[in-house]
Amino acid sequence: MTTTQINTDKKKDRLTFRKMFLLPYGADPWIHYSILWLSIFGLLMIGSASMGLSVANQIYLPFTIAKQIIFLMGGYASMYFLASFFNFDFMRSSSFASWALGIGLLLILCLFFPAVNGAKAWIRVPISSVDVSIQPSEFAKIMIILIMAAYTGDVKRRFKKDSDMWKRPLIFVCSYLFIVFVLQGDFGSMAVMLMIAFICLEIPSHPQMRGIQRFGLTVFLIGLVFAIYILSPLGENMIYHLPLQEYQINRFLSAVNPFIDQYDTGYQLINGLVAFATGGWFGLGYGNSVRKYTRFPAANTDFILATIVEELGFVGFMAMFIPYCIIIFRLIRYAQKTNSEKAKIVLIGVASYIAIHIFFNVGGVTGLIPLTGVPLLMISAGGSSALATLVAIGIAQAVIARIRTGEI
Repeated sequence: MTTTQINTDKKKDRLTFRKMFLLPYGADPWIHYSILWLSIFGLLMIGSASMGLSVANQIYLPFTIAKQIIFLMGGYASMYFLASFFNFDFMRSSSFASWALGIGLLLILCLFFPAVNGAKAWIRVPISSVDVSIQPSEFAKIMIILIMAAYTGDVKRRFKKDSDMWKRPLIFVCSYLFIVFVLQGDFGSMAVMLMIAFICLEIPSHPQMRGIQRFGLTVFLIGLVFAIYILSPLGENMIYHLPLQEYQINRFLSAVNPFIDQYDTGYQLINGLVAFATGGWFGLGYGNSVRKYTRFPAANTDFILATIVEELGFVGFMAMFIPYCIIIFRLIRYAQKTNSEKAKIVLIGVASYIAIHIFFNVGGVTGLIPLTGVPLLMISAGGSSALATLVAIGIAQAVIARIRTGEI
């Protein structure tokens, strides 16, 4: 057998393998299989965590699982499509601004639906005794990454004023932040969007970006010092003067000391900490959580991590955490391989999108920071976050494929 025939056979084997596991051409297999693992692991844990909530509503458990499966299937199809066909021409097209504007209109549409936990962040459609909801702010996070890449990455021309370079993306991002924080009252999503925008802002190397980059870094450092201060015993009294709603202020107070009101505002956090202490190394076993059958709100959404650790212990936590680390590491590694600023912004933006969600969710559940209502991507029950995550991974895989094939 000749060398050419051997190479041809190897190529056929690789193509067969990709078709068998639905791996898009050029995509990174480590990221692909990690996101598949998180999808399956998350679905199993959503099913377990939803058992307690289904006691009062028997249709809740099968409906929640069915809804999650439908969103995962739609998300996987979107991820595969985007990984195969997405390119930067879309961000240079005249329709890109229309898509960005469309996301803003969806955010405004949420204001016409009832608030949930103090935030008008969902478009809700009642079906039987449960609701199907879409949270547009999850897709706005991805759009911010694309906006920053489209308008600030790989720009060669000089502008008359520095502001001409960054004012368009700043208008879009600030509009999203205003709607989400001021009008919707969703502090968690606003914080995630703001941090994603800041990280993406610091990547471009255009000289006319340096002023706004220094300003962004200064604001970030001041905000970080302020956050550390108010979460310390010295700054506890300042919490009452923050421009937040009452339930948001209570979350800050609970983070400082959950035992201030252990049967009301601190109840959820205390029970989460008890679940962590109960889990140990290997947990009580899948499905054996006790806390999910008590008055434990958000057991399958914001606080699903507590259920995971209680049932599967530290081993279960690592089974979730390691795939996250693989995805983030691979995205950053490919970002370092390319000179394209657009590619860097997309890859680092998606990596930060995942990492920031982990930080806010794990930090909130463990009491290190205030609860923000930020989901654990692919693990918490929520079709919007799962769909948005798979869309983000699909876009990142398309960029990776073009880096690996030398197109970028």
